[in-house]
Amino acid sequence: MVGLRKTLSTTFGLAIFLALFIWPVAAASALGFLNPAGTVSGTVRDENGPVAGAIVRAQATTNQTATDGEGRFTLAGLASGTPVTISAWKQGYYCARAEGVTPPSADVALRLRLYQTNDNPGYQWIPPVGDISCTSCKSAVTKVWLENDAHAGSARNPLFLTMYNGTDVQGNRSPVTRFAYPRDYSPIPLQPNPSQPYFGPGYKLDSPNTAGNCAACHTPGAAVDSPYDTDPNSATDANAFGVHCDFCHKVADVKLNPATGLPYPNMPGVLSMDIWRPFPEDKERFQLFFGTFDDDNVPEEDTNLPLLRESRFCAPCHYGVFWNTVVYNSFGEWLVSPYSDPVKGKSCQDCHMPSPTMVDGVALTNIAPGKGGVERDPATLHAHTSLGSRSEELLRNSVTMAATARLDGESIAVQVDITNDRTGHHVPTDSPLRNMILLVVATGPDGKPLPQTGGPTVPQWGGVGDPSKGYYAGLPGKGYAKVLEELWTEVSPTAAYWNHARVLSDNRIAAYATDRSSYSFAAPSSKGDAAVEVRLLFRRAFRELADQKGWNIPDIVIAQQEVHIQR
Repeated sequence: MVGLRKTLSTTFGLAIFLALFIWPVAAASALGFLNPAGTVSGTVRDENGPVAGAIVRAQATTNQTATDGEGRFTLAGLASGTPVTISAWKQGYYCARAEGVTPPSADVALRLRLYQTNDNPGYQWIPPVGDISCTSCKSAVTKVWLENDAHAGSARNPLFLTMYNGTDVQGNRSPVTRFAYPRDYSPIPLQPNPSQPYFGPGYKLDSPNTAGNCAACHTPGAAVDSPYDTDPNSATDANAFGVHCDFCHKVADVKLNPATGLPYPNMPGVLSMDIWRPFPEDKERFQLFFGTFDDDNVPEEDTNLPLLRESRFCAPCHYGVFWNTVVYNSFGEWLVSPYSDPVKGKSCQDCHMPSPTMVDGVALTNIAPGKGGVERDPATLHAHTSLGSRSEELLRNSVTMAATARLDGESIAVQVDITNDRTGHHVPTDSPLRNMILLVVATGPDGKPLPQTGGPTVPQWGGVGDPSKGYYAGLPGKGYAKVLEELWTEVSPTAAYWNHARVLSDNRIAAYATDRSSYSFAAPSSKGDAAVEVRLLFRRAFRELADQKGWNIPDIVIAQQEVHIQR
């Protein structure tokens, strides 16, 4: 009995101990009142109190949570005893961080600061290179940008400047445009005088007393305060680099027409952007850089802007309507394609700024090593390459071409399918100068060309002259382009789309569309192996215009195929 009473007494005492101490602690832990190992909890506040809906993250990881209505958070799944940096961010605020937080830890306090929502016209742009520049902090990514991204040279691009000024690359200038003056109408431009040397069109030839709005896209940092009165030739300092780093990372918003999802007509470039230049004299908000990380390591000046990952960021400079004619529209083409699907689609940045960032063959893991940068997964560091019309790799990965050839009596029948299965907009796109030429050449056993007996031929704008020198007009094949014609001079294809123009033709290939063309050639008279060679070429400009301007732009072979037929 004594042993039984002792046992019951001990058991009753243990039960009381568990009820009063152990079980409440376990319950509190389960309910989040106490932090288990590997958990960090705390609050996020701003100057007015708790901040709900802030993203809290273990820096440089995918481990994140959001604050509740009282600004509280609990971040689990951390390594107990290993210090981490905890970050916080919400739209409209700079990033915030707490360093050296060792799980388990409670009462971590993070303070968010609102950034400005106005612009400072007196701000001096930070140049990409120099002692106090992007290169001085983010050397590798700036190097990649300078060496690969056409935006880095948009102010000095010879194609742009010679078109703007009406010169060739040697500085020779075409005569100023002549006008007729009807009594009941505004002045009408006349075709160039054939007796005078001509070096191609130019905005300043047609409108010598105005600057136009070309700078709104090509030198937007210079044009932000005067988009219609900025001559791109006058760009200096950071603006001499065109669409430079500091400008892009100050774009706070893009203004689109809610009815169409497109920029408003005649509002190219900076005209459709909100630019927020900071106030260096403000100790709390002396700098503002928008980026793609919500856990940036420089919370006094950097923050996340989801817009930078969205295609609409690109819209202002990749949609242009002039005189009610849609001249270029890669953003609008993307918008109506399956690529704009928010779940299964791809953004402009996915294709044109792919990750990782490669530097000398090695994937970049730190944007600013030794300057406050954080080691990250290289897949999160998108390359500042903006691959485009100069990238052979991108162009060769834009379409799929399939050619077949067969002997049909005394003819060789050829069929060519070109499918735009890897591009989120038309090909070619944007500048109406760009075009593609499909060449189909059949040769007999002796290697000599076989006569074409049916099918389309390359249009005149493919170049009239020696095929061995790149003049392909009249050869078996096809041309793909958006051809504009000036209303008054009837010049086509025109590059002077600042004038009244209309779309004369447009047979470019839309996303996921296929163009099929068929050709026939006389079969060789002798037995042997006949061959059909098919090549698809990309050109950044029509051949006649390139000759006028002196542009030396090699054709890029997008796709090629050879089919053999045994007679």
